[in-house]
Amino acid sequence: MELTAQIDAYCERLSPHFWAEPVNALTNLAFILAALVMAARLWGHGLPIALVLTGILFAIGFGSFLFHTYATAWAAMADVMPIAGFILLYLFALNRHVWRWPLWLALLGTLAFLPYAALTTPIFSALPFFDISAAYWTVPLALVVYAGLLRRRAGALARGMVIGAGLLALSLTARSLDMPLCAALPLGTHFLWHILNAIMLGWMIEIYRRHMLAARAGGS
Repeated sequence: MELTAQIDAYCERLSPHFWAEPVNALTNLAFILAALVMAARLWGHGLPIALVLTGILFAIGFGSFLFHTYATAWAAMADVMPIAGFILLYLFALNRHVWRWPLWLALLGTLAFLPYAALTTPIFSALPFFDISAAYWTVPLALVVYAGLLRRRAGALARGMVIGAGLLALSLTARSLDMPLCAALPLGTHFLWHILNAIMLGWMIEIYRRHMLAARAGGS
């Protein structure tokens, strides 16, 4: 696909114009707001990975705004790449700072997400309704698995991850219903994916922040 090729994949978009998806575009402010809130909560705590995650959260909002205005292949890349970066860095943070694996193992465990996603995405693609957002459904599943494994080591974090998985499942439901409900809801439901996903990503940074501060206090 050419990088400038137009993509029309959402109910709200009825033309190739820049502001053809005003609600989908402007609700990306939710990501920006979540990033600003978390930046304020993290400031001065010495949690560099959490700050980088917050920067990526900001980039997710900007990239998604580009996609819902320009609606091209290159803008789709700007939309997807920060999301992938957030997932991988968060997994690395869990591996390194919660499991306390050595660096090489934390990196290897992070990269293991790629074959996991490659194996599970076709399964979700084969399921009615789940196929619309198949690649994304691998993430709440991974969160639930991680939460189960971490429940003894970090109970509060594990519970927070289950909440995050639930928020993401709700968010993905809104994303998946956008086109099927288009005839009844001309605005679509994709904008709810932005709002709920922004809350979920901010929440995931927050529970990591709480865990790290509690671990630091317990070790002092």
